[in-house]
Amino acid sequence: MPEPLLFEKSSPGRRGFSLPPMDVAEKSRDSILPREFLREHGPSLPEMSEPDVMRHYIRLSVMNHHVDKGFYPLGSCTMKYNPKVGEILSGLEGFSQIHPLQSEETVQGAMTLMEELAAYLCEISGLDAVTLQPAAGAHGEMTGIKIMRAYHESKGNPRKKIILPDSAHGTNPASATISGYETVQIRSGADGLVDLEELKRHLDEETAGFMLTNPNTLGLFESQVMEISGMVHDAGALFYMDGANLNALLGLARPGDMGFDIVHFNLHKTFSAPHGGGGPGSGPVGVVSRLAPFLPDPRLTRTEKGLRWEDGHDISVGKIHGFYGNFGVMIRAYVYIRMLGPEGLRQVSRDAIINANYLMRKLEKYFELPHQQHHMHEFVLSGNRQKSRGVRTLDIAKRLLDFNFHAPTIYFPLIVQEAMMIEPTECESKETLDAFAEKMFEIAEEVNENPECLKEAPVTTPVGRLDEGLAARKLNVKYLLS
Repeated sequence: MPEPLLFEKSSPGRRGFSLPPMDVAEKSRDSILPREFLREHGPSLPEMSEPDVMRHYIRLSVMNHHVDKGFYPLGSCTMKYNPKVGEILSGLEGFSQIHPLQSEETVQGAMTLMEELAAYLCEISGLDAVTLQPAAGAHGEMTGIKIMRAYHESKGNPRKKIILPDSAHGTNPASATISGYETVQIRSGADGLVDLEELKRHLDEETAGFMLTNPNTLGLFESQVMEISGMVHDAGALFYMDGANLNALLGLARPGDMGFDIVHFNLHKTFSAPHGGGGPGSGPVGVVSRLAPFLPDPRLTRTEKGLRWEDGHDISVGKIHGFYGNFGVMIRAYVYIRMLGPEGLRQVSRDAIINANYLMRKLEKYFELPHQQHHMHEFVLSGNRQKSRGVRTLDIAKRLLDFNFHAPTIYFPLIVQEAMMIEPTECESKETLDAFAEKMFEIAEEVNENPECLKEAPVTTPVGRLDEGLAARKLNVKYLLS
């Protein structure tokens, strides 16, 4: 049965807390806040006991699917398991009970963690300087494009366009457009990689940069990356890497060594922080030395008196976050890197690559595999074979929910029809991958024997098949009190 809302479970006069009597003089409300900011009546909030509130959220968590509960193979999102040691250490009082407006002298430990994390990201990426300020991946993209624009403006011409492949994440053209650039999309080759001739046709003196995900969203390593880098730089443009798929490169290859000038990291994907449900995220940006002067302010600077935040850099793109970034995510990433060390990070990528290719070769027997070469950490199947029998990729995804597996990313990238984008990550065991493959085989058989059962799925979940179009057009998230 659906879980009632807290408002529906509320009972007048019931409370989940008790406070001791005030031991300081109570001031008039008007002396604390201006009258225009005060409400005439208290908010209408649910009235419940603590056990009832706790059980409500526990029931919701059991109804929901999450990475602690089961396999979550979202392609390109790297929904990896998060070690609980990161949760424990990020909850230490010296981290969780500080405030960004505290005096710098009182938070030197936190600032040292940020300094060391930035240094680790520089070493992992092969870049020279990092800002931790961006709040998530897309925010990091926007920051990187602003740095790109500031760099070209310092040369006397901001340039007009940014080139990206047709396999790019949707946030890439959005970030470029928000920053005032025209976006030019180029076709991938039949092998799923950048078509060098196509790129050459569009590179000119008005190109500000080329944005590339490597490995790309098909899960393929751009083997001609050095040639691409040379072409981009010969045109006077900058080479940007979307770091969403960095989980495939840790300790194996560095973006800076490939010629990238700007890279954004997703700490919540690659370096283990709870991911999903809208956050939290963290999107640091790394740059080569000639772009470091354009990084956001304020910047962490080591002085004789310790670490300080410094503003006022003349050609900085300015502040792009209310404070200094999502610190709780930084702690978890720092713990993850320190816990694994260089060889451990390298093993992360090796295992992610092995898991992806193992699962891919099992599934290609039942589903189309558009690109036959070995992949990196993820791969894309096509449901075209099933579509010919009247079953869509969406139906396959819904049916997986009945078997307690989250669906992979579907219908992305757009260059593969009926796409299913699968990333098992390094965390999953062979037994889990085999169990997932077996259910995919069962679904493939159902397509032939009983396709209608897929069109009705899911049938075992707390909520059945939704009219997603109607939900998107008539979204209602407001509860009206009677």
